[in-house]
Amino acid sequence: MNPTFRFCPLSFSWVAIHPDPKGVIQFIGGAFFGTFPTIFYRYFLQTLFEEGYTIIALPFRFSFRHWSIAIELLKEHEVLRHEITEVAKSRGYQSSIYQQRKKYFWLGHSLGCKYISLLEFLSSQKWQDTVNYCVKKFDNQLTINLTANSDSPSIFDQPSLLIAPDISDTESAIPVKFIAQILDLLGLGVKPTRKETQCLIERSNLFNLTALISFDKDTLAGSKTDAHKSLKIQAESDVLWLIKELQKKPVPLLHQELEGKHLEPLGIRVQNYIVDLNPFDKFIKSIKDRQIESATIHFLDELVKRQSGI
Repeated sequence: MNPTFRFCPLSFSWVAIHPDPKGVIQFIGGAFFGTFPTIFYRYFLQTLFEEGYTIIALPFRFSFRHWSIAIELLKEHEVLRHEITEVAKSRGYQSSIYQQRKKYFWLGHSLGCKYISLLEFLSSQKWQDTVNYCVKKFDNQLTINLTANSDSPSIFDQPSLLIAPDISDTESAIPVKFIAQILDLLGLGVKPTRKETQCLIERSNLFNLTALISFDKDTLAGSKTDAHKSLKIQAESDVLWLIKELQKKPVPLLHQELEGKHLEPLGIRVQNYIVDLNPFDKFIKSIKDRQIESATIHFLDELVKRQSGI
């Protein structure tokens, strides 16, 4: 009998607890769609659940203060480890896995990938030195919040899969350029900025358990094909930049580019079709033509192999 896929609220998240999980996936979606991950990403997450994973859907909260949200996500991670364990025990499910940190995976789509990148960076022992180098104005209260407990939360040695990553700047969040520029001048824009985030990733010695899935027609996050386009497009392509940068790490990036646009992971199942609820994209597609689920499962397996070899 197949396990029942059903989300329940725990802490500030939605959790689908597998009775005998082989791992735990923590998912962060993109702006707007990630606010309701159990709806917009339902088929995608259900497929991963049926593959044998407990799913934690962390609802996206819109804010320009990405540091604060990243720290909140770290704390939520620690809370959920204990709460899921208790719920699993009460249901007679396998529960010891939730105390094994290496069994957790981070999976992001679009802007959710930026938060995961910040979580990875904050798991470095020397992250404060790097912040002092890369970031112009950093709120020291955030350091206090993060290090309040002697056992600081961390996602060290937990693999990450980034899907169509968007390292958002203020202009990405607000398409009216002059308004975005005014907010930046007033110090009210996105923090850290795209440039600061790139600096943090460049100077980090982590990101060795990272995989990336991109889409060939993605005009928001970019694609590998941007290498053959204008210098302006190359400079704005987060996918192209991450591919080049993460290939320099001691353990090179795992990457695959699929057919599709930026919102490919979205969709709910209607018989043998996936409706992605986005009239500006394909809107409906046959399940047999979907590639994202099989590619994600393949990369999760590959990351486990890489994890055991590091």
